[in-house]
Formats: sequence, structure tokens, C-alpha cells
Amino acid sequence: MNSADSFPDPSTWILYVDADLVVVNKPSGLLSIPDGYHPELAHLSQALAPIVGKLWIVHRLDRETSGVVLLARNAQAHRKLNETFRQRSLQKNYRCFAAPIPSWDSQDLHFPLRINADRAHRTRVDFDKGKPAQTFVRVLQRGASYCLMECAPRSGYTHQIRAHLYHAGIGILGDPLYRPKGFDVADSSLKALRTMLHAYQIVFSHPTTNSELIFTATYPPDFEQKITEL
Repeated sequence: MNSADSFPDPSTWILYVDADLVVVNKPSGLLSIPDGYHPELAHLSQALAPIVGKLWIVHRLDRETSGVVLLARNAQAHRKLNETFRQRSLQKNYRCFAAPIPSWDSQDLHFPLRINADRAHRTRVDFDKGKPAQTFVRVLQRGASYCLMECAPRSGYTHQIRAHLYHAGIGILGDPLYRPKGFDVADSSLKALRTMLHAYQIVFSHPTTNSELIFTATYPPDFEQKITEL
């Protein structure tokens, strides 16, 4: 997928729009920001600009991660929303398919993380050099070989959810980078065409009105299929 034309109509991604911000349900495979090495690859603001005009990036999702993304429509809203993220005064909720299935129903994964910690550029738990990080996780549905999990990061580091789950001995289906021991790659039910992580919901205060906003991004077709299989 090298151009915006490779994706469905971007207007169908929009969950909310006003004078200050746009909230969208980003499809998997689309970059959040331009790629410095491959500027020809489609990215979020490029795809949306013909519909809503110039946009400022507030936060980002990995290319393969689908789900809710918040963008600003002016510099003032951008500054205020950036401050919201910096102060962590918002709530983010993700869903993922993961294995092996843990014995527990919920866990508070409160472990320090170090970004770009190894040759594979992974984020890793590091009790000496890591920065405080916290992710609350909960099993929503259990299947024969994998489960549907809810992940609520209380901080916002690169690959935080993947790194915390990896430290707990759990991998996200389709993720080749954070695959722990016990993840049975020979099990066909665990195969996926992309990292099965979806930004499900975001809760934050509007940058102008200060009213609380809650947005939920419906599951994409590949998630729906996995739920059916589950």
C-alpha cells in the first residue's frame, strides 16, 4: 500500500470533526506521519487533507496498528492537546489478540521501560535505566489458544503495550518483534497478517470547551474475523 488511493474513502474514517480537531479510525497499514526514508508512502494527514485541510499530528499509532487517532486543525488546539498528552490527563484503551493465555484475569504491569534497548530497536523492561511506565491489562474473552485483551496504558512510550506484555510472557498475534517463549508459531490459529493491536477508545478534554469527549473506534474486519474464530 504505497498511496492514499490504496485505502478506502478517508471520509469514512472520520469519527468526529469540528473547528479544532478531527478524530479518526485509522486503518491498519497507513502511516501516522510521513516516512523519512520513503516519502512516497501514504500517511494520515496526507489522506485527510483534501477533506478537512491542514492538520497537526497530536499522537501516532504504529503503521500496523488500527484505531482511534486524534489530530488538531490549528496551532492553538495542537499546543493544548500536546499538553494533555504530556500531562497524561487522558485515557487510552486498546484491544489485542494475545497468546499464550494467562492464568490471571487482570494485571497492573508497572515496569520501567527503556526505548531502543537492543539491536532490534525494541522497547524493553529495564529496572536500572528505564523510565516509569504502567499498563493495566485485562482478559476480555478466552479461546482455545489465544485471548482478547484490553490494555490501558497510563504512560505513552513507544511499543509500551507490546513491551509490557512481552515481559509478562505474552505476545500479540502477528507481531514478530515481541514474541515470548511459549508462543507456538506452529499453531495456525495464532497466525495473523499484521500485529493485531487496535486503539479502541480515547477519553480527553476538548482543547477549547474543556468538555469531556469519548470516542470509540469500531473493530476492523480482520479483528471481527478473529473474534468469530475465538
